Amino acid sequence: MMRYLFCMAAAALFLVPSAGVAGYREEFEKGFLTKPWAGEQVEENLCISCHASDTMKPDFQSIVEAWQASWHAQNRISCEHCHGGDPKDAALSMSRQRGFVGVPSSETVPEFCGKCHIGILSNFLESGHGKALKMSRKAPNCITCHGSHNIQKASINIINEQLCSKCHSYERAKTMKQALFLTEKRITELEQALLNLKRQGFYAEADEKALFSTQAEFRTLFHTVDVDLVKEKTGVVSANLDKIEQNVRAAVWELGFRRNFSAFLLLMFAGMGAGIFLLSWKKGD
Repeated sequence: MMRYLFCMAAAALFLVPSAGVAGYREEFEKGFLTKPWAGEQVEENLCISCHASDTMKPDFQSIVEAWQASWHAQNRISCEHCHGGDPKDAALSMSRQRGFVGVPSSETVPEFCGKCHIGILSNFLESGHGKALKMSRKAPNCITCHGSHNIQKASINIINEQLCSKCHSYERAKTMKQALFLTEKRITELEQALLNLKRQGFYAEADEKALFSTQAEFRTLFHTVDVDLVKEKTGVVSANLDKIEQNVRAAVWELGFRRNFSAFLLLMFAGMGAGIFLLSWKKGD
C-alpha cells in the first residue's frame, strides 16, 4: 500500500500542470542571462539587471551582451569601475555624488579610460593621436580602435589596414606593426610555454608576473605612435624576455629530468621485482 501511494505521488509531480515549472524556468533564465558570470555566485549588479530588462531599448540592452564577451568582464571589471555610481542601490546607481559618469565626451575618453590605464594615457596624450584629439573632436580616441564595451585583450592585430585607413593611410601604421611584430610573437610564445608548464604542474609564478609586467610596458609603446621610440625600447624588452625564456627552458629541462628519473626508478624496481621472483622460483625448485 505504501509503495502504491509513493508511486502515485511521484507520478503526480510529473503530471501536474507545468505553469509553475515554466514560471520558475522563466525566472531562472532571466536571472541567468543578466548575471555577468553564469554559474558563479556573485552579487546582483543593478546596472546589468536594468540594461538587460525588457523595458530597456535594444541599443542599451546590447551593451550587456557586448560587455559580457569582453576582456573587462573576464577580469571582473564591471559597469561601476568605469562609469561610477552604486550598482547595489537603485536610488544611487546613477548618482553624481557616487561618481556616476554616463557617456563621456569624445575629448574626455582618454582620461575616462586612463583612470586605470595610466601609463598608456601618458603615452597617448603625447602621441600624434593625442595631440590631434586636443585640436579636433574628430581625431581618434581609445574607443576608435578598441571599441566601447566589447573590449578585447590587447593585440598587435588591432593595427590593421581596415581600422587605420579610416583616418589616414596604412603605411605608417604598417611600419609600426612591423617594428612590434617579432617582440609580440615572442611574448605570445612565452605565454603559451608558461601555460603548458602550469598544466604539467610546474608553477612559474615569478616568470608569469615578469612577463605580464614586460608585456604591459611593451604595449604602452603602441600608443606613442612613434616607430623610432619603439625600436629603441625593443632592446630592453627583448633582454627581459631573454631572462624569462631561459627560466622557461630550465623548467622544461627539469620536468623532462623528473619524468626520465621516474621512469628509471620504475624500471629499476620492476627489474628488482623480477629478479627477486626468479630467485624465489629457483629456490623453490
